[in-house]
Amino acid sequence: MHVDGNVGRWRKKKEDLSKIYKVKLPWFIYLALRQLAPSGRRMGSVFFLISVLGVGLGVAVLVIVQSVMGGFGQVHRERIIDTSGHLDINAGGYPFEGGYELAESIRERPGVLQVTPYAKGAVMARRHGVYVTPSLYGIAYGEAPVFAVEPYMEVGSLDDLYDGSILISRSLARRLGVWVGQEVEVFGPAMIERLQENEMVLPRAFEVAGIYNIEWNQDFIPGMICTLRTVQDLYNLGDSVHGVAVRLEADVDEFALAGELQEELGMNKRVQTWKDVWADFLWVLDLEKTMMLFLNLFIVAVAVFAIANAQLLTVVRKTREIGLLAVIGGARLGVLGLYCFQGFFIGLLGTIFGIGMAFLSLSMRDPIIEWISMLTGTRETLIRFYYFAHLPVEYDYVEIFVIGMLAVGLSTLASLLPAWRAARMNPADTLRIEQ
Repeated sequence: MHVDGNVGRWRKKKEDLSKIYKVKLPWFIYLALRQLAPSGRRMGSVFFLISVLGVGLGVAVLVIVQSVMGGFGQVHRERIIDTSGHLDINAGGYPFEGGYELAESIRERPGVLQVTPYAKGAVMARRHGVYVTPSLYGIAYGEAPVFAVEPYMEVGSLDDLYDGSILISRSLARRLGVWVGQEVEVFGPAMIERLQENEMVLPRAFEVAGIYNIEWNQDFIPGMICTLRTVQDLYNLGDSVHGVAVRLEADVDEFALAGELQEELGMNKRVQTWKDVWADFLWVLDLEKTMMLFLNLFIVAVAVFAIANAQLLTVVRKTREIGLLAVIGGARLGVLGLYCFQGFFIGLLGTIFGIGMAFLSLSMRDPIIEWISMLTGTRETLIRFYYFAHLPVEYDYVEIFVIGMLAVGLSTLASLLPAWRAARMNPADTLRIEQ
């Protein structure tokens, strides 16, 4: 009875091989596809669908998380350029003369939009017995400054800024308990030096002209913005400045221009791009994105282990059929390719399904976030801590391609162990196994 059964299976395999030659597929690829979705066997199709779904969910999570993290990073980069410009020319924190002339010469270069001399430092602010030491930015006022503060004004306007007024950050306004129209007393370093010489010094009173919210920029929190002349008086700088900020047109290469300016200005000045100034912060953003990729890769790893387990069960269940393949001339390398191709095919379909599901989910992200925030009452929390209520997204297609290749590669490797076991089976031993 067993011999007749074997002969029947043998003949069926020969018929399958004849079909293979008609469709011009390698026999191991044909059988791999037949085993993944066997006709009349729901269980095999269920294993196949679950494996594809597992890989797809892992890929979808990776693409969604990386795209959202990329969106957050892009938003932060755009805001850094908004509030700092593309280039910063300074003398390593020391004041230098000729800042106005330098600004005029740079302004004449092609591709330059805005140039703003500035001075900055720390001061002591006081109101009703509360003392705070905020940072103070003084910007040369004339044309629109490089530091785009106006879009981030909550109360007041940049047009209200003059020598006797200041703009303060929201956090500083809360700490001092001050509002627009009220006064804040400020002590500058020059005043403290005069105090050491036993001179009578009174603080300067400034009217609060506006309140801004730039909480992600450490130079502006808790901070004040005033005119350049005000900082020069408080620091006794004369006509010196601490730096010159430059904003460029969108198609200008800031790195090439920075190199040209550095050669012209020599070693007495430092010409830094926004990436140089914010190198530590950008490194943290990239590290967070890399760590999220690494952690979420374990989701794909779980799906890969499920594929390996399913393939091992398939090899055990089809032991005699694997032996028959060897009897009718199937090479060991072909048997190895049979199960490796199954893993590859599962990974490929799962990757396509996962990327499509990720794009679909991200296209509907704003309604989903809006619904969740309204349901949980967290819209204000999102705006307070993340400064926007929608989910930013940036698609990095090279990164998505790498994720897809990783998923396909891991799925193929997951089938390597079952394939190796199947290829090393002895045909004589497999045909003696009772079913």
